[in-house]
Amino acid sequence: MIGLLVSELEKRHVAFSETIRIADQDVKPGVTSYEGEEDDWPGIRRRILDHDMLIFGTPVWLGQMSSIAKRVLERMDAFLEETDDRGRMPSFSRVALVAVVGNEDGAHGISADAFQALNDTGWTIPAGAVAYWVGEAMGKTDFRDLRQVPEKVAQAAAMAASNAAHLARLLQGEPYPGTGH
Repeated sequence: MIGLLVSELEKRHVAFSETIRIADQDVKPGVTSYEGEEDDWPGIRRRILDHDMLIFGTPVWLGQMSSIAKRVLERMDAFLEETDDRGRMPSFSRVALVAVVGNEDGAHGISADAFQALNDTGWTIPAGAVAYWVGEAMGKTDFRDLRQVPEKVAQAAAMAASNAAHLARLLQGEPYPGTGH
């Protein structure tokens, strides 16, 4: 699903940098930007914030976002305390999309939870900011194994990418002003 969104963003002249697979990293639990030695989050945080857009991807596990995805959101909680002189978090004026795949229901609940957490931590959520696919409950088919992307999924990804690219360009030209305090 991330690849589908990237493809749609590239059609809109948005450069893609990298996918960070958090499961391959050692991201410690916590709500700060540094949770001690051997915590990979500080480098991941920097790589995320070096860009204008985030695609937040998660599988559906037991009808919910993965615990790994939840950990990333928890670590972004640190942004609440990392504001500049205008009260803006490091993620302000950056756009977030959500990508969800799985073989059971849960995409709407996951996107709602992700949108709220991302918004709480300063990310801007464009209209139609989720692309998801959920297969048959307890089924064996994975999204990556589909012969063709379902039309509605392709349409949702195209709309999410279009709105995100547009919003990111607007925010690049005129970032959020903050409070001035």
